Amino acid sequence: MNAKLFLILLATLVFASPMLAQETGGSATNWVAITSGFSMAIASAVCGLAQAKAAAACAEGMARNPSAAGAIRLALILSLALIESLALYTLLIVFVKVV
Repeated sequence: MNAKLFLILLATLVFASPMLAQETGGSATNWVAITSGFSMAIASAVCGLAQAKAAAACAEGMARNPSAAGAIRLALILSLALIESLALYTLLIVFVKVV
């Protein structure tokens, strides 16, 4: 009795599998484009926060030691360029993946 039930269950699973398969036609959701948008939003938010923190630290450093303003400004410009490159690399990846 158990063998007969097992064979019926096996046949049901084998024949039901193609019926439940997704068809190739139709409108599929483009998950790559959606997740690329989220990744760009996250990268932009993190870059904005990092740039704000760097600018605040630079202003505080210049206020504490005005004679070192040139070196602090150079370090700020270098760090802002490196921070901004994160957003640009993310944007490049988004264009490569979506287009």
